Amino acid sequence: MTLRLAKIALIFGIAIYYTIVVLNNLADYDSNLQVVRHVLLMDTTFPGNRGMWRALRNPRWHVLFFLAIVVWEVLTGFLCWWGGFRLARAVRGSAASFRQAATMAVAALASGLLMWLLAFLAVGGEWFLMWQSTTWNGQAAAFRMFTVLGIVLLIVVHPEPHEQL
Repeated sequence: MTLRLAKIALIFGIAIYYTIVVLNNLADYDSNLQVVRHVLLMDTTFPGNRGMWRALRNPRWHVLFFLAIVVWEVLTGFLCWWGGFRLARAVRGSAASFRQAATMAVAALASGLLMWLLAFLAVGGEWFLMWQSTTWNGQAAAFRMFTVLGIVLLIVVHPEPHEQL
């Protein structure tokens, strides 16, 4: 039962995190948009780098990228809440029913992992060379969240001690 409760608590913890992230992104829209804007402009990357042709200067792209991130966060948060409630409803059920209930939590965590890996580490970090910026570099935060989500995913898919593998 302790492992099940830990899984539920961790999923709800991630759901709370995403809820706060979305609220912050909406409450302080302009500050958060500025991060995306500067990453896409590549205006704080190394001077003279040969990747500047990738920069997106049209403000519409900045808003589109920012809104896509927020929508992705909303989706991930919603899936976490849904997954947490499914797990909570199945907490006293069989191992098979609890494992089945975990599928939505797994989907939520995979969505979060993909967001941090693709949007922040791959696209922002490598394509737009965010790693070169000392001001607008979000790779450490992205890696931290990728790691947290990955660890929670491993815990959620970990079989219960009495289950046959």
